Amino acid sequence: MEPWIIRLTELLALPEYGLSTVFVVSFISATLLPLGSEPMVFGLVKLNPALFWPAVLVATAGNTLGGAVDWWMGLGAHKMVNKYKDSSPHGRAMRWLEKLGPKACLLAWLPVVGDPLCAVAGWLKFPFWPCLAYMAVGKFCRYLLLTTGLTLIFPGGFHW
Repeated sequence: MEPWIIRLTELLALPEYGLSTVFVVSFISATLLPLGSEPMVFGLVKLNPALFWPAVLVATAGNTLGGAVDWWMGLGAHKMVNKYKDSSPHGRAMRWLEKLGPKACLLAWLPVVGDPLCAVAGWLKFPFWPCLAYMAVGKFCRYLLLTTGLTLIFPGGFHW
């Protein structure tokens, strides 16, 4: 087997590092399920500080792909949600999102509204690749800032 494949497999091995777990939890937390991946990323980094960048990048990738699933769900739900298009709050929100376009996906990192925002971007048929790029930037910044901040605030980790 190629050496890079062996190294990649080692990095993603659950018992050794936990990057695969970070990916799965980050992916699931980006869907409409209420789950946070930040404690997993922080925990892995505290156990193995050398994995700071791999953990942030793997979490960003998993969370961005989860946001892409939300986008596709929103695109598929277009007809079902269309019946609510005449409500006043819905109209204001839609006008705001249509004005921002794919840039609204920068806010995909926000708790509570971020994941549905990805779905609404799909529902509004915003271009997939620009949305995915904005999601990735926002999610990367979130993981970078939160993991760095938690590492600075809790340099010794949590002691239960």
